[in-house]
Amino acid sequence: MPGRIALPAQCGCSYSRTMNYSGSHGKRKSVLIVGAGPGGLATAMLLAQRGFRVQVFEKQEVVGGRNAEVRLGDYRFDLGPTFLMMKFLLDELFAEGGRKSADYLQFKKLDPLYALSFADKSMLVRSEPEAMKAEIEKYFPGEGANLGKFLARERERFEKLYPCLQRPYGSLASLISPTLLAAAPHIAAGRSLYGVLGDYFKSEELRLAFTFQSKYLGMSPWDCPGLFTMIPYTEHAHGIYHVMGGLSRIPQAFAEVAREEGAEIHTSTPVARVLVEGRRAVGVELVNGEKVYGDDVVLNADFGHAMATLFDPKDLGRYQPEKMRKRKFSCSTFMMYLGLDRTYDSQHHTIVFARDYKGNIGAIGRGEESFEDISLYVRNAAVSDPHGAPPGHSALYILVPVANNRTGIEWPLYRQQLRESVLRTLRERTPFGDITPHIQKELIVTPEDWEQKYSVFLGATFNMAHSWDQMLSLRPHNAFEQFANCYLVGGGTHPGSGLPTIFESARISANLICQKYEIPHPAAKPLELVLA
Repeated sequence: MPGRIALPAQCGCSYSRTMNYSGSHGKRKSVLIVGAGPGGLATAMLLAQRGFRVQVFEKQEVVGGRNAEVRLGDYRFDLGPTFLMMKFLLDELFAEGGRKSADYLQFKKLDPLYALSFADKSMLVRSEPEAMKAEIEKYFPGEGANLGKFLARERERFEKLYPCLQRPYGSLASLISPTLLAAAPHIAAGRSLYGVLGDYFKSEELRLAFTFQSKYLGMSPWDCPGLFTMIPYTEHAHGIYHVMGGLSRIPQAFAEVAREEGAEIHTSTPVARVLVEGRRAVGVELVNGEKVYGDDVVLNADFGHAMATLFDPKDLGRYQPEKMRKRKFSCSTFMMYLGLDRTYDSQHHTIVFARDYKGNIGAIGRGEESFEDISLYVRNAAVSDPHGAPPGHSALYILVPVANNRTGIEWPLYRQQLRESVLRTLRERTPFGDITPHIQKELIVTPEDWEQKYSVFLGATFNMAHSWDQMLSLRPHNAFEQFANCYLVGGGTHPGSGLPTIFESARISANLICQKYEIPHPAAKPLELVLA
């Protein structure tokens, strides 16, 4: 059997509080988790703390999934997520097991949150409201006063919607729950994120400053449902954090706690298929032919990829691969990870908008090759964190939204063209200037790589789109509706993509498993208690 992953100790904690509950059936239950992404490892941590026998199977050499660490010589990068929002939710997951997140992770709250570069101006987005109001007035005279209106109204919406993220929606009947009914007047039904921001700000560029966050979902702000104003709201109200050493430390910390509680985490151990008997999941078969049986199976693999590879298609109904291809999926990303032999006095996060941002986003949505007037995001972690590069060096992370693989773009033909466009945009529109002479290490990940190397269905890095017809009970259920004893975590299930919601999907599925066996577990706290 492959060995466990070895993780560096980050705090020397040895605290263990395993609850050896066996449930109403009299024996300790076993759970098999496919995939060691943040959702799978959060689930492993929670269930191991509650007394389950947990095994995690990960095909890559390291844990983290799309939240893993990338190493290029002495340079370290996050493969995927670089923004940590709603830190209070992460803190709560650790607290449920009697631990403190600060004993495993070191956080740094960022201010400014990020720099924004428009066609004719740049501005800083500040954490403190009065400083942000002043920044708005500086570039958009007369609009600063509306920031208070935005924060007040969106606080109300967030407080109503947040409880909806904490519960499963396993049936249409669940849509008439008191929690969701209370939130219904606040969902901005039929309105887009960009449209809702028009209630506060007149300038198109200022609206973009509060709607570009739809890229976290891989969607256009003109298509993204208006209820997702909760994303820019929580950035401004609760802040953005960096995890020292990179956000990949988060799944590593989950793995550390899970192992302290007895979970086994097997890397370099790909799963070939989920074993089913009738309509029940009973275990997994590894690529090496070994069969491992358990009471429950949790899928943290990319949902579309899991449907295409881990089951017999005839058993999947509406989730058969050919039907999955007809669903709505997010855009993809073109990634550049660059190790540079100098540092830069720039913000930790920088977003550059295409000069014709709406045209650029529209072209991506139509699957067109839009490689000249591009939008991009840059993380310059070295300005805040010395762990990612040698002294005097930088590890730049660059993300460009592009079409997913449904379009058939031949990336070997366009890889170099887009690389040059990125370097030109940095040179002409950012403080980084010409970085080409300073590149020491380089890795490029295209949508084709996301699909072939990282098992992301259609290369859609933000998973299934968060359209009105693919949310709540219309999204694949946390208790997977096709098979008993099978659960989903990650961006392909409720509540959706993004680290905070992926963490919540882990808690929802872990709680559902506990409820099935009548095993006690902490209830998710109301928002006012979490923030107290």
